[in-house]
Amino acid sequence: MGDRLKGRVAVVTGAGRGIGKEESLLLAEEGAKVVVNDLGGAPDGSGEAKAPADEVVDEIKSKGGEAVANYDNVATTEGGENIIKTAIDSFGRLDILVNNAGILRDRMVFNMSPEEWDAVIKVHLYGHFNCTRPACVVFRQQRSGRIINTSSEAGLGNMGQANYSAAKEGIVGFTRTVARDMGRYGVTCNAIRPIAGTRLTVTPELQAAMDRARSSGVAMPIEAMDIASLDPGDIAPIVIYLATDEAAGINGCIFAVKGGQISLYPEPVPVKTIFKTGRWTLDELSDIMPRTLGKDLINPSPPQPPKE
Repeated sequence: MGDRLKGRVAVVTGAGRGIGKEESLLLAEEGAKVVVNDLGGAPDGSGEAKAPADEVVDEIKSKGGEAVANYDNVATTEGGENIIKTAIDSFGRLDILVNNAGILRDRMVFNMSPEEWDAVIKVHLYGHFNCTRPACVVFRQQRSGRIINTSSEAGLGNMGQANYSAAKEGIVGFTRTVARDMGRYGVTCNAIRPIAGTRLTVTPELQAAMDRARSSGVAMPIEAMDIASLDPGDIAPIVIYLATDEAAGINGCIFAVKGGQISLYPEPVPVKTIFKTGRWTLDELSDIMPRTLGKDLINPSPPQPPKE
C-alpha cells in the first residue's frame, strides 16, 4: 500500500462495479479510508442490492484497508446527504469526493419518454449536485477538499443519448463553476471523460453482436472493439492523482482518459467572430455567413433519403 492519501477519507459513488470499484480500490491502496456507495441497481437504474458495495468493502479490508458501505441513492437530496454523513459518522472527516454513479436509458430523442429523460438527469446531474453540496459545506469549513466528477465524451454529442449527453455536458459546466466557488477555500474540482469497458458501455447487445461477429468472421467496428478491451482500472490513477496534494494547482479542468492516454480539454473559446456596429440584418447575414462563420462547417448528420 502507498501513503499518498494516508489519513484521508474518500467517498466514491457508484463504487460497486467498474470504474468506481477500481477508484475505491486504488484510493484504499494509497491509504485513504473509503465510503463505497452503490445502490446496486441495474444499468438502467432499476432495482437495488447491497452485495456490490459490500463486496468492494470486503476486498479493501482483505488487503488491510478501511472501508464502509453505503447504499443510498444519489438521485435524491436525502441520499446525497446520507452518503456524506456516512463518511463523517464512520471516519470523522471527509477529504475526497468522487462522483461516479450513473445509469443509461438510451433512446432516439423522438422516442424518449419524459421518465427516461428524468431518470438519467437525476442520477448523473442531480447526483453530482446532491453529493457535492453537502461535501462542500464540510470542505469550506476545513478549507480543503478534492472533488473529481465523471463526465463523458458522449457530452460532445452521441446518437441515441440525448439524456445522457445533456447530463454529462452539464457536469462539465458544473465542474468549472464549483471550481470557482470553492477554489478560494483550498478545494479543487475537476472532471474526467472516461472510456472503458463497463456494464454501461459493453452492453448485452454489444456483447451479442461481437459474439456473432466472431463466429461468422465478420469484423466489428474498431470503436466497439476498443471499448470492450479497455480496462476500467486504467481510469483510476488519474482520478487518485487529482485527489492528492500534488494536484493542488489543478482546478476546473477536464481530462479524457482512455487506456494509457490522458488528454486535457481546453476551455471553450470562440474560433471565429464577425462584428459590426449595431444589429446584423438577415440580408447581411445571408451574404456574410457562408463566407465567414459558416464556411467549412460540416453537418455531422446530413439528411438521408427515405428508406423505400
